[in-house]
Amino acid sequence: MDVTLAIDAMGGDHGITVTVPAAIEYLEQYPHDTIVLVGIPDAIESELRDLGVSTSAHLRIHSATQVVTMDEQPQSALRGKKDSSMRVSINLVKNGEAAACVSAGNTGALMATARYVLKTIPGIDRPAIASYLPTKNGKVCMLDLGANTDCTAEHLLQFALMGSTLVSALEHKPNPTVGLLNIGSEDIKGNEVVKQAAELLRASDLNFYGNVEGDDIFKGKTDLVVCDGFVGNVALKTAEGVVHMMTGLLKEEFTRNGFTKLTALIARPVLRAFKNRLDPRSYNGASFLGLKGIVVKSHGSADIFGFKCAIEKAAEEARGGMLQHICVHVEKWHEQRQKTAQGEV
Repeated sequence: MDVTLAIDAMGGDHGITVTVPAAIEYLEQYPHDTIVLVGIPDAIESELRDLGVSTSAHLRIHSATQVVTMDEQPQSALRGKKDSSMRVSINLVKNGEAAACVSAGNTGALMATARYVLKTIPGIDRPAIASYLPTKNGKVCMLDLGANTDCTAEHLLQFALMGSTLVSALEHKPNPTVGLLNIGSEDIKGNEVVKQAAELLRASDLNFYGNVEGDDIFKGKTDLVVCDGFVGNVALKTAEGVVHMMTGLLKEEFTRNGFTKLTALIARPVLRAFKNRLDPRSYNGASFLGLKGIVVKSHGSADIFGFKCAIEKAAEEARGGMLQHICVHVEKWHEQRQKTAQGEV
């Protein structure tokens, strides 16, 4: 299945110097897909000329006259920049001209604009941010990673429904395991919201593993980890900090003296494999779940490789029918709850 992807070419810390080359590299690998570069035409055309690339049937430019800055307030971007590259990209998804949108721009502005333009799926109260983290056994999907700092038990259940569907669509796992992030694995642990969420998850048709602790995330005990956005964002940033610390310390130790430098040369294949397994660029691209359209947020400071990974994630979601699967799953769940409430089952 060939897909058309709208790229916010102006977003992120580096803008077109990253987004445009990444899009070109993506098309070299997936030549049957179509990329729509959204932004200021003169700037995009200049970058394409520098790269020696011309527009074609699979590489188009869509004009936008405004740019949302990385420090701009979400409401300011929503109300004052209706022709921003970010909003125009999302509009292309809404109008069916693109299957997904990818942006490295301001997270708050992107979420606010996407929610306003696309609206939420019926049965979903709030969109959530989902992404993958490396584990001992591979990777784990985790949400929410920052969109919702205060959540009810029902919200956590909705996150689990959406996240489970995402994993099924992308990982081809028909019944992924779901873990609820808590301060202990015992049922008596946690605050009231988490305890109530556990009850709802047990009563659902999801493959609920039970409570998982922070260290269980990276052991790969479950395919999905669910939490509120406050806890999720702290866990994500903590993990990123630990990875940077570990790689920094390894580099420091291996360059301490002549002997350790020689040891580094011998260990280079192992170090390279270690770096690749933990490389955050490979996991770049957070999905905004719960919207009536596919929106993937790249890290603002992503390089060309990292942004290309975000584009690939958006394409995978579109090809896998992730949005349709979520709609069906949520609708079935609410129908089941209504029947239960009416005493039909």
